Amino acid sequence: MLGKPWQELAEKDHEVYACIESEFKRQEEGIELIASENFASEAVISSMANIMTNKYAEGRPSKRYYGGCRHVDTMENLAIERVCNLFSCNHANVQPHSGAQANAAAFLALIKPGDKILGLDLSNGGHLTHGSVVNFSGIHYKPHFYHLDTETELLNYDQIENLAESVKPQLIIAGASAYPRHIDFKRFREIADKVGAYLLVDMSHIAGLVATSLHQSPIPYAHVVTSTTHKTLRGPRGGIILWNDEKLTASINKGVFPGTQGGPLEHIIASKAVAFREASFESFKTYQKLVVQNSQVLAKELISLGFKIITGGSDNHLVLMDLSSTETSGKALEEALEKVFITVNKNTVPKEKRSPFVTSGIRLGTPAVSTRGMGESEMKKIANYIHLTYKQQGNDEALAKIGEEVKTLAKQFPLYSEWTKSK
Repeated sequence: MLGKPWQELAEKDHEVYACIESEFKRQEEGIELIASENFASEAVISSMANIMTNKYAEGRPSKRYYGGCRHVDTMENLAIERVCNLFSCNHANVQPHSGAQANAAAFLALIKPGDKILGLDLSNGGHLTHGSVVNFSGIHYKPHFYHLDTETELLNYDQIENLAESVKPQLIIAGASAYPRHIDFKRFREIADKVGAYLLVDMSHIAGLVATSLHQSPIPYAHVVTSTTHKTLRGPRGGIILWNDEKLTASINKGVFPGTQGGPLEHIIASKAVAFREASFESFKTYQKLVVQNSQVLAKELISLGFKIITGGSDNHLVLMDLSSTETSGKALEEALEKVFITVNKNTVPKEKRSPFVTSGIRLGTPAVSTRGMGESEMKKIANYIHLTYKQQGNDEALAKIGEEVKTLAKQFPLYSEWTKSK
């Protein structure tokens, strides 16, 4: 790989170049623990910078509203073929600009405005697009929510079934943004069938684990599956929709265009195709195994240091710290950790008592650090840095010393070595 794709901006637009370089340095020198973030490969990043951004291609391959689409047709069909092979499904739409757009299109395809939906409560690990009252999903549809079991902090499928029988939703949403355990999609489908609802699975967070058979696939059970492409799947920022039933094809495709989007971002779809190919390699499965192992080590080490971890551990890529019994809020610890170059995000926890802008939790994820090649030893060091930062909040001198240790650790695992050399 030669110089950085943005290198020529140094002369053509130095202000933008400086912003990108500063972000490059931040990523290189810090520890990224945000569960929904990852580091895409050089090939994925480079493939986004291509001339397909010049082409309007509203519609589907071979059914466009513009001429001159034969090459983007070939490329988009390649992306569709690759993602269908990766997840063993019959149909795919690779055009959604994001996971939220994919969910909006799926809602439009499956149900009507005013219909009832049943999703995981946001404070219990759900997502904005699963019924939050400030989101389209809670504005245009009637949201109802299931919660984690108050004792086990796990999904209680019997409770969800009882609630579904009471609510009688037209759509049930399975999937989460802050749930550290396996999800039983087969059980969700049984519940949906019992009440006559569609089952939509949002696997955005665990798509990489599903692709490598480290988590039960929702494809055999869900009517529709949505996902982002940039989290554990390690592609460009974007979304996808997958399904098996041919009868849903027309409504899903119309839900994307013209329902919720105009022209697709064909340069990003090209990059998605690159990522889908990378995810089919054996090395990608080895990587996903490391993601899970690192998550489990991180959780275990944090528990040994006295922190409360929701559900007591992790089966996937994320760990949820519960600070509700302490005087430290999620926001305060997030800000303290940023001072030592560790990036996390504050997050609500079950039985949340603080405001959603302050929170009592911290969400941690291992996809990005695993991409850099970090393992068990590094997870133990990171857990210790988190603990030290927690203890030294407000002590700028102590935090500065911790920050230098974090930067030293990060430098041992170069992010993009060839691009670093080109600086």
